[in-house]
Amino acid sequence: MQAGKTNAMRILDAQKISYEVFTYDPEDGQIHGTAVAEKIGQPAEQVFKTLVSHSGPHLYVFVIPVGEELDLKKAAKAAGEKKIEMLPMKDLLKWTGYIRGGCSPVGMKKLYPTFIDVSAETVETMAVSAGRVGTQIGVVPQQLANTVSAVFVELVK
Repeated sequence: MQAGKTNAMRILDAQKISYEVFTYDPEDGQIHGTAVAEKIGQPAEQVFKTLVSHSGPHLYVFVIPVGEELDLKKAAKAAGEKKIEMLPMKDLLKWTGYIRGGCSPVGMKKLYPTFIDVSAETVETMAVSAGRVGTQIGVVPQQLANTVSAVFVELVK
């Protein structure tokens, strides 16, 4: 397990936002959301995945519960676009600075328009990637939203 703080943690620290760190062993290759929720001992409804999409040159970030699927029509509407598509995995590092399984809504290369599923407003804390595979951070949803200038909107199917 890598030690030390991630960029996401440093950003939260700088804004004096408290968070809890959860670590898990990714060696078995099970880094998909529901496996991560189980590994960190949190209900799947409280663990969120960060998805990056685009419409032409415009990138958008969507944070949804790990057990759910992003509704591209709802996502496009939230982003004010006619249509959006998922960013190809090969482009994730180039545009965000993160890799699959370690993509955090906090600390991307640029602050892209970010949307968090409304279900996050019903939980006390939500877990998102800390920006490294094997590490998650638990944070109050509104504090996360404030940090990345996100809005809460219905995003899942």
